[in-house]
Amino acid sequence: MDLTTLPLNITEWLHPTAWLQLFGTFATIGVLAIIFAETGLLFGCILPGDSLLFTAGILTAVSTVNGQEFQPLSLPWLLIGGPIAAIAGAQLGHWLGARYGRKLFERPDSRIFKQEWVEKAEHYFNRFGPAKAVVLARFIPIVRTFLNPLAGMLGMDAKRFFIWNAIGGVLWTDALFLLGHFLGSEVPDIEKYILPGVAVILVLSVIPIIREVLKGRKADHGPNKNGPEESRPSLSGDSYR
Repeated sequence: MDLTTLPLNITEWLHPTAWLQLFGTFATIGVLAIIFAETGLLFGCILPGDSLLFTAGILTAVSTVNGQEFQPLSLPWLLIGGPIAAIAGAQLGHWLGARYGRKLFERPDSRIFKQEWVEKAEHYFNRFGPAKAVVLARFIPIVRTFLNPLAGMLGMDAKRFFIWNAIGGVLWTDALFLLGHFLGSEVPDIEKYILPGVAVILVLSVIPIIREVLKGRKADHGPNKNGPEESRPSLSGDSYR
C-alpha cells in the first residue's frame, strides 16, 4: 500500500474509508480492533463507529469506493467478530470503571476528553436505568464509550452488565453490517450515499431515546410526581442501588 496516497488532513480521518484504506489487507482485523477500542478505551471516543460499521458492511458487497480499490471484507467474519469485539471492549470498560472508579474520569478537558461526555453518559444511565442505558448507549456516539466504565464505577453487577452488553453489542454491530451489505448489494453507486446513510442511521438511533425522554417527562408530571423517587446512581454516589 502506498502511504503517500493516504489523506493528510486530520479531519479526513473521520471518514471510515481512510481507516479501511490504511488497514489494507487487514481491514477486517482493523475494523474489529476499532470496535474494541471505541467501546473499551476512553481514547476510543475519537474513533469512527457507526460510519465504520456501515461502510465495512458495504465493502462486503463492493470493492470500489469513489474510484479507490479496497480489499473485500468477509461478512461472516464481521458478523461473528464484530459482536465479540464490541462485547469484550465494553466488558473491559466496565472492569476499568469498577477497578479504578472516579480516578478514571478525574482529568482535565483536552482534545480527546471532555467532562461533559461523562455527564452525558451519566444522564442516560440515570434516565433509563442500567439495563436500557447499556443497550441504547451502543447507538449513541461517545456515550457508548463512557457509559461502560461509568456503569462499572457505579457498581452495576458484572453479570447483569454482560447480559445487556451482549444484547446491545449484537444489535449494534450486526444491524449496521447487514444494512451496509444489503445496500451495497442492491443500490448502484452506493459509495455516494455512505455519509448520508450514516446520518439517517444516527437520526433513527436517537428516536428511542427521544421517546424515553418524553415518556420520562410525562411521568415526572404525573399524579405521583411528589411521591418518593426511585434511587438512581450518580457520580456523586458510591454505587448502583
